[in-house]
Amino acid sequence: MEEVKVFGVKDGKLEIGLFEEIHSGNADEFYKTVLAAYRETPADILFDGEKLEFIDSTALGAFVKILKTVKTDGRTMGLKNLQTKIKKLFLICSLDTIMEIA
Repeated sequence: MEEVKVFGVKDGKLEIGLFEEIHSGNADEFYKTVLAAYRETPADILFDGEKLEFIDSTALGAFVKILKTVKTDGRTMGLKNLQTKIKKLFLICSLDTIMEIA
């Protein structure tokens, strides 16, 4: 999947880069790709959204589903380098209360 690149574990966190757009047309594949990487290398997840340009509500739902899996295993999930407009969506939905958003 071109929108996701797994960088591997750095400082105890599974780092995953996000690119372009995650929306209803590719959110399911995004979810499956991230979950496969997590299951292969269980660790806290840190998404880097520096090159992410757009997400919709389906993508937000995928992030929440990933978070549920991670939290069930006693791990954390966070996002960094989000563009202001994307960060605002996470804040409006109060997702900053359940995941780390830098």
